[in-house]
Amino acid sequence: MSKRLALALAVSLAAAGSAQADTKTPSWIDRSNDDAKVMLDVLARFSPEFASQIGLPGYDDKVADLKPGVDERSRAALVDAKAKLEKMLAAEKDTNVRQDLQIMIRATDRQIEGIDLNRKYMLPYQDVGDLVFSGEFALLKDDVDAKRRPAALKRLECYVGKAPGCTPITELAKAQTTARLGDKNLIGPYKGEVEQKLSNTARYTQGIRQLFAKYKLDNAEGKAALDALDSQLKDYDAWVRGTIVPRARADFRLPEPLYAYNLKQVGIDIPPEELIKQAQLEFVELRSTLQMMAPVVAKAEGIQATDYRDVLKALKQQQLGKDDVVPWYHEIIGKIEDTIRREHIVTLPQRKMQMRLASEAETAQVPAPHMDPPPFINNHGEQGTFVLTMGNPGGDKSDAYDDFTYKAAAWTLTAHEGRPGHELQFAAMVERGVSLARSLFAFNSVNVEGWALYAESEMLPYEPPAGQFAALQARLMRAARAYLDPMLNLGLISKERAHDVLRNDVGLSEAMTQQELDRYTFNSPGQATAYFYGYMRLQQTRLDTELSLGKDFNRQAFNDFVIGQGLLPPDQLAEAVRTQFIPSQKKP
Repeated sequence: MSKRLALALAVSLAAAGSAQADTKTPSWIDRSNDDAKVMLDVLARFSPEFASQIGLPGYDDKVADLKPGVDERSRAALVDAKAKLEKMLAAEKDTNVRQDLQIMIRATDRQIEGIDLNRKYMLPYQDVGDLVFSGEFALLKDDVDAKRRPAALKRLECYVGKAPGCTPITELAKAQTTARLGDKNLIGPYKGEVEQKLSNTARYTQGIRQLFAKYKLDNAEGKAALDALDSQLKDYDAWVRGTIVPRARADFRLPEPLYAYNLKQVGIDIPPEELIKQAQLEFVELRSTLQMMAPVVAKAEGIQATDYRDVLKALKQQQLGKDDVVPWYHEIIGKIEDTIRREHIVTLPQRKMQMRLASEAETAQVPAPHMDPPPFINNHGEQGTFVLTMGNPGGDKSDAYDDFTYKAAAWTLTAHEGRPGHELQFAAMVERGVSLARSLFAFNSVNVEGWALYAESEMLPYEPPAGQFAALQARLMRAARAYLDPMLNLGLISKERAHDVLRNDVGLSEAMTQQELDRYTFNSPGQATAYFYGYMRLQQTRLDTELSLGKDFNRQAFNDFVIGQGLLPPDQLAEAVRTQFIPSQKKP
């Protein structure tokens, strides 16, 4: 989960949809959501695709603003929004609303900082294929209201310049780069990033064609727009090869201020050197635990091996075919839900969890399994969906993933992406009535992924030995991420040595190893560190609560409270637990 929450009014935000119709929203949430219109207006104005994704009406046929001066205009709009929010904060008395206003003010600060840093250091470069696919896919899904789908054609016509007032998005992207091409102090994108994005363009155009065919939008107008997109993206890619590639850099590392910003943006609030030390200790401990478990798992599974690496290789031989993987995962989902109810771990919704396989275009965009979240605004029953990736677009069989589709992996992947992980986390935000500040503007990877790893650990004691082994191996990967990502970006380890750690010690496939390295070096530098750190902070809060409450500690009550807070940052969550949950649980 991460990169794809392409985020961003004009309407009644209190109408969070029929999913909340039977629950009276606390008045402070209504007031906080009204305050949030200030931020939503700015984000929707510059990124209508985000507005569509979260459910704001009126933006489905509009496209991202790449017109000249967009940085200056968006920065000015954010500065104005921050001033309004600060004025609201000065007059606000309610503790919860004040907390939400502080979240939104911090969000504006981070966005302004990001604009300034990118203008200072980076040559602008747009992956237009990715942008267009995301904008179309937001509207062309089975659980999106069918009345909204025709807007996908109008949006595509705007992308290609066939709608009134619209300039082809490829021309705007070129102009954005060309305007700053003469500044030799700006660094271009990493060469490997450009090559990967160019290789994905055909998958995006084919994926959009498949969506238009599926939803009967491939009429004469639709085909004309699709053909125009194909032609314009081919021309754009040729322009990228001639203009961007010569400016591409060979060293993946970002300027240190930009990498530090990335860490802050995903929620890391300690120095990277401290993060490295903590993650390395966790890595060593987990590796020892896996080695201790290896003989137990080998005996249970009839495996002739004792080294944890060899046991993992043997478990990965139990691969599921495309026709078998979804039924197997649904079987595991049922067993996990039975356990959650029996052990009183967290309150589950009555409806079934949704899961599906990714298309090739989705896999090109997000190669790892992920949660496709529901709209947070005007939700009419749409659910989040656990999306499982099967293949490796462009790779051969020797370069295939074996990390997600072996039987034992289903336990921890379901706990992480499904229940009680992300699926439950996002459902709670829609169904229990969480403010927009806590569902959208507090969104970062530490706040999101901390719960998902915590969910894995809650289920760990109840899984079979092979499932426990796979879960600990997944946590070993998260610890490795948390020290390899900053070490790579600070020049403390070579890419080759990091490859060997992931391939040999963690036990990832070659395809997954390459995906991880791409993630640390250019796809999302810094983001992968958030899993370990978010998990650690949440477990600290859990232990502090247990120490405070003693025998009065109730696990289900604690988990329900945490998930009911939305995506509060660790320090604010700890404060809420300390000032609200603990007093409510102490018996006279």
